[in-house]
This record gives sequence, C-alpha cells and structure tokens, in this order.
Amino acid sequence: MIKRLRGYSITGILVITPIALTIYIFWRLFNGLDGLLLNTFNTTADFFGLPSYQGKIPGLGIITMVFVTILTGMAVRNYFGHKLFRAGEFAVTKIPLVSKIYIALRQIFEAMFAEKREVFKEVVLFQYPRQGMYSMGFITQDTRGEIQEKIEEDVYSIFLPTTPNPTSGYLLFIPKKDLIKLSISTEDALKLIISGGVVTPGRPKDNEITLDDLFPFKKKRKKQKLAELTHSSDTKN
Repeated sequence: MIKRLRGYSITGILVITPIALTIYIFWRLFNGLDGLLLNTFNTTADFFGLPSYQGKIPGLGIITMVFVTILTGMAVRNYFGHKLFRAGEFAVTKIPLVSKIYIALRQIFEAMFAEKREVFKEVVLFQYPRQGMYSMGFITQDTRGEIQEKIEEDVYSIFLPTTPNPTSGYLLFIPKKDLIKLSISTEDALKLIISGGVVTPGRPKDNEITLDDLFPFKKKRKKQKLAELTHSSDTKN
C-alpha cells in the first residue's frame, strides 16, 4: 500500500509541477509587464502634464508584448534595422557573464524556431573522430559536382556541429554506407547538442501523455476485459 501511494505521489508531482511552474512563470511575466508599462505610462503622462491612470489596465502587457515583438521582427528584417541589431548584439557579446547567458538563450530559441534548421534534412550517427567513437551530425545534401567526382564512394555532405554552440562546426563528406540514420527530429537533435547530452530525446510520441498514463486503473480494466473476452471466445470454440 505504501509503495503504491509513493508511486501515485511521484506521478502527481511529475504531472503538477510542470503545469504549475508554466502557469506561475507566465502569470509573473504578464503581471510584471502590466505593472511596468503602467508605470511608464504614468511617468510619461506626468512629464507632459496629463492625468495619470491609478488603476490597472488588464492585458496591457500582453498586447504591448505582441505589438513590440512584431515591430522588432519587421525592423530586424529591414537592412538598416538588421545592421543596428548586429551592432547591438556585438556589444552585448563583449560583456562578461551577460554574453554567456545571451548566447545560450539565443541558441536555444534558434534551435526551436529558426528557419535555417530546414537546411538540415536528416540526423545521422557516424564514427568520428576515430573508429569506435560516434558523433551526431546532419545531412545537408547529396554531394554533387567535382567533390563527388573525385571520391569513388557515394557520399553525403554532413554538418558536424560543436557543443554547446551548434552554429559552428565542420563540413564532412562521408560515405552513405557509413551513416546510421536516426528517427529523431532536427529540433530534438539540436537540443541534445546544446545541452551537452543532458536533454535526451525519445522516439516520436515517446513523451506524449495519454489518458492511460493519467488513469492507469482504466488501462488495467481494459486488459482484464480483453482477457475475459478472449477466454470466453476460447471456451465457445
């Protein structure tokens, strides 16, 4: 009984904790933005001699965040905006400690959302830098042109990223027969590389939570019912 209660407790913690933390983080973020923007609004109103708003404006932070995000994206895609952004990013990367946090966060978001991930077609394993030692990389294309003509074996162009910065790496030309193709997605592979192996991706749908996971007693009843039906069918025969 105690062992079963312990199992239920662990399952409850695993289910509740991610949900509670997600809700808490977003709640704090939106409340913080609402308060910050309201203070900015009142300060600006005082500066121009306008009446300030003493109450709270619900949703002001969310609306402003969406608006600012869209405007920032539009500005960065512009030539001059992109140059200004690169100059600011260069300055940030020169600040000790701040640069490490910024680069790590940027790489995580690039791994999840960046358009350039579409360049990577498949995730593969291959023996590198020596026999018996495996590395993970991405197929970028089926090698053509002079490079393929100079090599006897049919090869793929492989990008081998470095850890924890996957934006740098090596271009390798590896025979197709020496590659082991993986079923994990590009996003999961990048997360694995960025985390240095801490985040372990599973096969598709391995991490999905089903109703049977939340209500194991229903799964047990289904098995018992199936066993009864099978036994009944065997008896009739």
